[in-house]
Amino acid sequence: MASVRTGAFHRSYEEYCEAIFELNEDELDVIQARIAERLSVSRPSVSEMIRRLEAEGLVEIGTYITLTPKGRELAESVVRRHRLAERFLTDVLDLSWSDAHVEAGKWEHVISPVVEAAMVRMLGEPTTCPHGNPIPGSDYHAENTRQLRSVEVGRQFTVTRIPEELEFAPGMLDYLEQVEVLPGRTGTVRSSEPQGDMYIRINGRDVQLDAFASDRLLVTVAD
Repeated sequence: MASVRTGAFHRSYEEYCEAIFELNEDELDVIQARIAERLSVSRPSVSEMIRRLEAEGLVEIGTYITLTPKGRELAESVVRRHRLAERFLTDVLDLSWSDAHVEAGKWEHVISPVVEAAMVRMLGEPTTCPHGNPIPGSDYHAENTRQLRSVEVGRQFTVTRIPEELEFAPGMLDYLEQVEVLPGRTGTVRSSEPQGDMYIRINGRDVQLDAFASDRLLVTVAD
């Protein structure tokens, strides 16, 4: 993957394009309110920045906000560096998921192409971040996933992806890591409550997940 040169755009431009990319990846309509929530900034600030991004040819404004090819190239480059950094910070430095997520948010702006290439070699050409989300430009092949919420009681499933929306939910990464709801782990749905809570058994322990998590966790289920 030919990445956009590190530092070619202001850091805030990178963060906005990254947010738009990730909201779209999670199949959410990209509107200014969602960007403001994701980046913890005011709506007037988002409105002003979106106008700047449009002037730079990075986004198009219609019913929803979309990335132009130029904007998508920038976003993929930033997301790639972020997810490689997360993989390095967890696999090599043994940081927790939440700590790695925060630190990767800093590293994504400064990793040079030569360092990026070295990380890829050292990590064995990974295709996903620790949470199962695809690394742009890698040899990732999407699986036929479904939301955990849709899995019937008694059915077995394998955790595949923890989408970015869950990564940004306060305390969620810490909790999922603590209860070992990890990509590649196999579990069974024990019960599903009317209010949305689910109870699963995974890695020999019973785990409770709220509706927000079970509606977003992506899993595979054998036919």
